[in-house]
Amino acid sequence: MGYEAALKDYTKFQFDDGRWTRDVYRRGNGPAVIVIHEIPGLHPLVIRFADRVAAAGMTVFLPSLFGTPGKPVSVGYAIGQMVKNICIAREFNVWANDKSSPIVDWLRALAKKVHGECGGKGVGAVGMCFTGGYALAMMTEPSVVAPVLSQPSNPIFGKDKKSKTDASPAEIRCAKERMEKEDLSMIGLRFFKDPFVPDERFDFYKREFGSRFEAIELDPKDAQPGPGGGAHSVLTVNLVDTPGSPTKLAEERVIQFFKQRTGA
Repeated sequence: MGYEAALKDYTKFQFDDGRWTRDVYRRGNGPAVIVIHEIPGLHPLVIRFADRVAAAGMTVFLPSLFGTPGKPVSVGYAIGQMVKNICIAREFNVWANDKSSPIVDWLRALAKKVHGECGGKGVGAVGMCFTGGYALAMMTEPSVVAPVLSQPSNPIFGKDKKSKTDASPAEIRCAKERMEKEDLSMIGLRFFKDPFVPDERFDFYKREFGSRFEAIELDPKDAQPGPGGGAHSVLTVNLVDTPGSPTKLAEERVIQFFKQRTGA
């Protein structure tokens, strides 16, 4: 079974939107939440977060977009995924060109499918790191009602990359309109001084969405050290798994947000 032993409590299926096919892992009962993994892949600490979402009364869906499901994080593994897949695969956009990644279309189709199966008020979605902004772009799918952007690190390249996000102007406009009409909001998480999530990017979210954007910004001193050093992955690698710690409170807030918005 290898690395997939970390997913032994999940049921695997393949989802094909007519363009791409990806494996998806499912666990739990109740309204749906899609957890989109970070670089380098669907590693055990992403699965830990998903386990807690399922334990809170929701059905969690873990798509595997790149990497080896269940394989632990390492610096070499992360660099390898960046070079081998992400920066050259046509499913992903890494440039500041006012476009979302094409794989977001697949994620929107998945959200529509799982909402039909699981019911509730709608679907929650969280992106992490490279996929951090995907949940915002997914809001053009009406079923997505609870977007969470954890350390959104894209775009990586291009002019004005710091002050941009990986969603198109039309997607941002749709999200803003829906938030006002449906009384929705979103959460963004990051550590201060994270070079991958600059101040300018969070300033953009605050300016565009105002009070509809709940910013959770943490002191890097409160982070659990990771294999590469620094403070980056709020809900996974750098989460201090101790009651009352700032990162633990952030995790609890995200799960509460999902429960409230999806009707779990």
